[in-house]
Amino acid sequence: MSAKTITADAPVQFYDLDEHAHPEGYSTMLGFWIYLMSDCLIFAILFACYAVLGGSYAAGPAPKDLFDLKLIALNTAMLLFSSITYGFAVLQMQQGKVKGVQIWLAVTALFGLAFLGIELYEFHHLIEIGAGPQRSAFLSSFFTLVGTHGLHVTFGIIWLVTLMFQLSKHGLIAANKRRVMCLSMFWHFLDVVWIGVFTFVYLMGVLR
Repeated sequence: MSAKTITADAPVQFYDLDEHAHPEGYSTMLGFWIYLMSDCLIFAILFACYAVLGGSYAAGPAPKDLFDLKLIALNTAMLLFSSITYGFAVLQMQQGKVKGVQIWLAVTALFGLAFLGIELYEFHHLIEIGAGPQRSAFLSSFFTLVGTHGLHVTFGIIWLVTLMFQLSKHGLIAANKRRVMCLSMFWHFLDVVWIGVFTFVYLMGVLR
């Protein structure tokens, strides 16, 4: 068998390196999923800490002495409604309506602010009656868990407002659509975490 030789005049075949490339925005979505998984770990640790320390009252008040379930139920409704309104924003985006997306994002932000307002009122009331985070291990773990979730909601609202400005400036470009979807995952994730907080911290705490 004779070996084939490549001469200078022989055509060189180039392969398209992008043939199997990932679609635009793939790395952004993948990175955001990784971030959400890391956030899951953070909240899992905080829930575990509360499970261990939540019964250490140090002769102080217990959950049933402190928590107003009607107020917390109202607060929970604010966050659940905000997830519904965000869903309407995504529907408007799929229809290509920039103004509709902005309106529903604004409504979502208002529900988020209402949630934060009620949470701050609760924290202020607890501290006023001497049930601050330094009072017992139970209250330290409570303020840490609920406060961390509240910080996430705060950052989510800041992101919402920033996204509204980006939409008004650039419209529904591909990058903004990805941002809307990333924030959607983040916002619904906060909803799921709060349902865990409401059930595990407030409801079960009062029923102990």
